This record gives sequence, structure tokens and C-alpha cells, in this order.
Amino acid sequence: MSPLPRNTARTGPALAAVALASALVLTACGGSGGDGGGDGAGRKRAKAPAAGAQAINAQPVAKLRAGGTLNLSVQQWIHQYNAYQVDGTNGDATAILEQVEPVLQPRDSHGVPHPDPNYLLSAKVTSKSPLEITYRLNPKARWSDGKPLSYRDFAALAKALDGSDSRYLVADTSGYDQIAEVSRGGSDQEAVVRFRAPYADWQRLFRVLLPADSIDTPEKFNKGWLEKIPVTAGAWRIASIDKTTQTVTTEPDPQWWGAKPRLSSITWRALQSPAQTEAYLNKEIDETSAILPEDYKRLVKAPKTDIRKGARWDEVHITLGARGPLADLGVRQAVDRAIDRKGITTAFAKDVPVDVAPLDNHFFMPNQKGYEANAGVWGTYDPKAAAKLLDEAGWKEGAAGEPRTKGGKRLTLTYLISAGASTSAVDQAQIVQQQLGAVGIGVSIRKVTEADYFDKYVNRGNFDLVSFRNVDNIFPSQLFSTFQLPRGKQSFLNFGGVGTKEIDALLTKAGRETDPDAARALYNQADKAIWAEVHSIELYQRPQIIATRAGLANWGAPGLGDVDYTKVGWVK
Repeated sequence: MSPLPRNTARTGPALAAVALASALVLTACGGSGGDGGGDGAGRKRAKAPAAGAQAINAQPVAKLRAGGTLNLSVQQWIHQYNAYQVDGTNGDATAILEQVEPVLQPRDSHGVPHPDPNYLLSAKVTSKSPLEITYRLNPKARWSDGKPLSYRDFAALAKALDGSDSRYLVADTSGYDQIAEVSRGGSDQEAVVRFRAPYADWQRLFRVLLPADSIDTPEKFNKGWLEKIPVTAGAWRIASIDKTTQTVTTEPDPQWWGAKPRLSSITWRALQSPAQTEAYLNKEIDETSAILPEDYKRLVKAPKTDIRKGARWDEVHITLGARGPLADLGVRQAVDRAIDRKGITTAFAKDVPVDVAPLDNHFFMPNQKGYEANAGVWGTYDPKAAAKLLDEAGWKEGAAGEPRTKGGKRLTLTYLISAGASTSAVDQAQIVQQQLGAVGIGVSIRKVTEADYFDKYVNRGNFDLVSFRNVDNIFPSQLFSTFQLPRGKQSFLNFGGVGTKEIDALLTKAGRETDPDAARALYNQADKAIWAEVHSIELYQRPQIIATRAGLANWGAPGLGDVDYTKVGWVK
């Protein structure tokens, strides 16, 4: 279960409101106070954590005291808790959902999924032609309404997500659209999933199981999880969802059949990003992000605080829309060439205590097998080339400092940011505004409320330029919906709407390729096409730097791994 503190990070695929820094704009536990990293004042920066690195202060349960509360923050009030619905991929919502629902195959520190025997006794390939997976559920596992987990839950989820019924407004159909049938095995607690074609990343499917009775109609799927989680099944249950105080409180479920949690409650409180560091320093919350230099410099000095670092799949980018002037590929390519992404990365990294890797790939991180630098010309800052592209697109240069024009219309774009964005995020928007203005592209920076940022703008494609993060996409096929051509009312997670049939075909082929090397080659081929189409402009892999109370165990920076909420607690 992935903890996603101090951001609206999203999983499956995951997204987060970006927090940038500077004037521009995992098995070891972290030490208390200073950590030997750099802060831009002459100290040497630490190397970026290697893949698999995490810092969670791992402790045996016997060393933890029984009881206690963990106070956490979320960036905004949660509206949609169904993580499979197009508006439900908010990572804060997903973190809460995964605390109280079955995560069938949690990931280890290297991102490898393993069945959780409390829910899933086994998940095995029982046929390769056609591909068939047999899931054996723990017969003790029960939903909070008393019904046992069963093959019906698999069948309902597959039906909702296979793309056959457009009334289900889903975030991602990939993988599920390859399922031919879900049937009962030797008992109700055995689900047999049969595919139409090979699907290499089958372990990413059914990650969070939801109850059939709560998702088996479009109405329930789309609206049954609005500001509530109707049914749970786990060590934790919802104690209260209080919109007035903007808090969600969870507590141990006495009906849980596994090891009992050490904590007596976990509270998630909605706090905008700028308020979270203050809340931590005031001891109102027990952990927060320390990624921004202005926050890190304060948090690293806080008493009884650990700075914990992990290697998360986490990237920062700028997404382009496909409306107005940006419907023209030449204009999108001009925007790409006019933005100095290396300068943005360098400025961000200036005061960050670990190395920040520039990113030239949409699917793989620099510390991940399969990574190739595919940006090529589209990753190279060249204002003269940008100006030439605009000339060729018919946008005529105007007076100094004025946008270009075409057919009497001015070349202006809107850069969307959240009202709760950090000062440095605003600074980045202003730098992009200046860089594009230098080639005759006018940019209007538009602030919208944090509550509306994703739900009414990003998710609806109401932007020209926007910067957010994709996180926790351990399996490259998770990103299919990010680059998939929209279909009818289904935008999937391709909010800007930029894509091609060629990219879809390459990603479909990659998802069916069972040879890992051949699959990686296909993803890299697709990546080159995505760069040329200017779907989005990658910037850098974002470090995972978390400030936590020193006595908090089995929590912090999990990197590629998941958190076991039954083992989180306070050291005796």
C-alpha cells in the first residue's frame, strides 16, 4: 500500500500536483537531523538512491508499542475514492483506499509483487496458450458486510474495466481489455482469468480488489464511492469521514483475521502544500515531504526528525493539450524546442540534497533497466529552431514582446497551476512564460482552486500547458492509458489528448510481448514516437525525501515498495 504524503500523487498510473523548487522556478533508515547531503551551500550532495533503495526505519513488531496515533496529511479533500474511476486516481485517495481494501499483491522494495496470504493464497499461470491465471483467495477473507471475497469480485472488476461499456468512466482499460473471461474455479474462492492474448504485466491487474456489489453497475462504479468508501475488507476500517474538519480517520477492524495493527488510529487531514511543513513543525502531523529546498532546510534541523530517502518511480514533466494552436504538431514541437528543460532541472537540483537525474524517457527511470535516452532533438533547447517551426506553421512574428499572429489571432496559451502551488511552482510557470514569450508564444498563467485543479481542469483537458507528476508506474504497461488516443467520452489518463494510432499499436504490442528485452525495445520505440508527437516534455526523476518523527517505524520513503499498515507504529 503506497503512502503518498504531501502531494496529490496518483497511482495506476499515478499523478501528482508538481512541487518545484529554486529561484527558477532502500533498506537503511535515515539519520536524525543532518544527513550529510548537500544544501547548495558548498556541501557535497549524496548520490541519488539506487533502484530498490528505501528508508522506512524497519523494525520488528515486537519493538513497537501497542496503540498510538499516526497523523498524516492529504493535499485536498477527497471526492472520488474509486481508484479505477477516471476521477479517482488521486494518490491521497488511493493511499486511504489501499489501507482499508485488499491489496492482493503488495510490492517489495524492488517493485516486485508478491501475494499477501491474508487475501491471496496464490496467483499462478495455469495455462500459457491461451494465457490463464488462477487466483486462490483466503477463505477467511471477508468484506465488512460479511460476504466472503470471491471470484465474483474479479468478474465485476474486469467487466467494469474492459472497455466494452463506455458508461463506466474508467481511468485505464489496458490489460483488462485483453481478458476474455473470468470464471469460477474449484470454489467461490478461486477465480480463473482467461486472456485473449498474452499479457506480460498480468501481476499489475486486480491490485486493489473491490466488492462486486459496489461496482457492478455504471452508477455504483462512477458515483457509489463519492466522498465515501462503502465497504471495506482489511486490518483497518473507516471510523469517520468528516468534511467539516476535512479529516478521514481509520481504526483497526475487530473482524480482521490477520495480525493486528500496532497503531490505534490513523488520521488523514486535508492541508494545502504550503501549510504542511508548518503543521509538521507544530507537531500536528508526523511526516511530510522534504523535497523542496526551502522546506528541507527547516525540516532537517527539526528536533527528533529523520530525513528518509528512497528511489521512487517519480517523474516531473509538462503536459501539452491538443486544443487551439496546440492542435498543430508544428506548434507543439516549437513549444518543446523553446523550453530549456535542462535549465529547469539544474535550477531545481541546486539546493536538493541528492543528485537529480535528468529524464529522457517516458517509461523508464534513469536507474531502471530498459532506460534509454530517447529525447534526441526534442530534448534539446533551441529557440531558433522553435522560431522556424512557428514560421512554417504560419504564425507571423509581431512587434518585440508581442505574441505572433495568424489570421488575425494571437498565439497565446494558458499555463494552468493550482492556487495551492508553492512559490517555486509559480516561478517555474513564469520562467516557461518568459521562454515561450521569447519566440513569440504568449502565455497566460491561470490559477484555479486546489479542489478543482484535477477534477475540473486537468482531468477534463481544460488546459494548454500543465505540470504534474506521474508516479509509481512500476510496470510500463501502466502508462498505456496516459498515451492512449481518447475514444468518445473516454479520455483515459491522456488528458491533453495527444496521441497517434502508431503509438497505440506499439504499446499494445509491447503489452503482449512476454520476452522482457523485446518488450523494453518496443516501449523505447513508442517513447521516441511520443517525444516526436510532443505529448509531454519530461524534465527529471524526482527524489523521494521524507521528514518523519524519529520514533516512527516501518514508514517513510518506501521507494518502489508498499507499506504494511499493520506494522507501522512507534518504537517503545
